[in-house]
Amino acid sequence: METSCVENGMPCQNESERVNGGRQPEEHAAKQVRFSSSGGEHEHEHERASEVQRQIGPQLKLLPLNDQIRELQTIIRDKSTSRGDFVFCADRLIRLVVEEGLNQLPYSECTVTTPTGHKYDGVKFEKGNCGVSIMRSGEAMEQGLRDCCRSIRIGKILIQSDEETQKAKVYYAKFPPDISRRKVLLMYPILSTGNTVIEAVRVLTEHGLQARHIILLSLFSTPHGARSIIQEFPDITILTTEVHPVAPTHFGQRYFGTD
Repeated sequence: METSCVENGMPCQNESERVNGGRQPEEHAAKQVRFSSSGGEHEHEHERASEVQRQIGPQLKLLPLNDQIRELQTIIRDKSTSRGDFVFCADRLIRLVVEEGLNQLPYSECTVTTPTGHKYDGVKFEKGNCGVSIMRSGEAMEQGLRDCCRSIRIGKILIQSDEETQKAKVYYAKFPPDISRRKVLLMYPILSTGNTVIEAVRVLTEHGLQARHIILLSLFSTPHGARSIIQEFPDITILTTEVHPVAPTHFGQRYFGTD
């Protein structure tokens, strides 16, 4: 005997249309945006990002755009986002940037023995890495780095605009004593003009560190900010999730609740 779809607990297409007044179920009508697929808006985003990279150079590296990154960017930029949601999404995006930043550091091959006695050929970090956060907003990225590298050393640098000249001025800097021999993950979430980062890199180079050993971790950057930094220090690497003319400069205030 033929069994109907309804008897199996699954409405047939005709039954579903009667229940919904002749309309398709709402979940089928919802538009699905896939930035990770080819074509459409993602294709335009990719073209814009590629054009910016061509203009600035290979030192600028962008995280591959996908749905979760775009949603995090959207929530962070949305003025109606609560502070709790803002911090949660910012921490997620920071973690993604930190993970990719670590992927830019040098590794060496190694062989380990598994609990079953087998040999496994893998890789391990080369020693001599550290983080430096540009206070205050850069401190938001410290925990994400520590979550990935529990014992990593982190230096700090405080740079503010001089009230009279409006130029970036260093007020405080503390680095590991052997900073000149390390690979540095410089943390600053928002690149607007690039002036603060340029001054921070200048201080690091004055301590003997070569710019080619600096990887700048950022969440958002303007084309002008990235271009200014690389023009000043052509060997530096900039890693970010987005290059856009308008940067979310409210980031630090929202993250630390001082807005």
